[in-house]
Amino acid sequence: MRRHVAFDQLRNFRDLGGYYTADGHTVRWGRLYRSDSLGKLQGRDLARFQELGIQTVIDLRYPWEIAGKGRIPHIDGLTYLNLSIEHRPYDQAEIDPTLDPWRYLADRYAEVATDGAGELRQALETIASGQHPLVFHCASGKDRTGLLAGLVLALLEVSEEQIIEDFALTELATEQLITDWKAAHPERALNWPGYGRAPAEIMRLFLADLNAEYGSVRAYATDRLGVDDTLIDALRGQLLD
Repeated sequence: MRRHVAFDQLRNFRDLGGYYTADGHTVRWGRLYRSDSLGKLQGRDLARFQELGIQTVIDLRYPWEIAGKGRIPHIDGLTYLNLSIEHRPYDQAEIDPTLDPWRYLADRYAEVATDGAGELRQALETIASGQHPLVFHCASGKDRTGLLAGLVLALLEVSEEQIIEDFALTELATEQLITDWKAAHPERALNWPGYGRAPAEIMRLFLADLNAEYGSVRAYATDRLGVDDTLIDALRGQLLD
């Protein structure tokens, strides 16, 4: 099983297929992907991307990030949506190194889960709509992307341990993410030692917080996002074998 899709410039492009649900189904391979910024696609990478046959891209970044770093190049027939789920920007390179880094990030995820309710629902509706294969991404494919991936997998009834396992796979890209940041910011120091990290503890804390506040991730989606059984059934119909 190879979950990572190899690119020259993308560091964290992964297939969300293969995970098992509580009722015995499997998430389909080649249907739903997660990634770091597709603004880096060019040349051989762009050709590789087109080979995947992707029909829809959801870009979770701020509009100002897209203006500064670029979006995916135009591809005929590709649907592109910018759904900025984070509403309170922060600079990860400058996070206070004395803070508990994983608690800090889990708290930021909780903010996104509240502030970005409208955009998260739109993302779920798009994923359920049937224009697949589909990929969603942010800058590093870690935090915003990890939150949406966790939400989708939870609504498919994938176990928390598998959701946490998927989140932590970004750790395989951490070294490259740090190298890329330093190359892009030669004049700055990387003050936060947790930059580019995605240990399991962050997602474990975030899911525990949702469960404590709402009772379950599904209840969060129902109560906060306005997701109903019809939407969840559509997600399952599109993504499960």
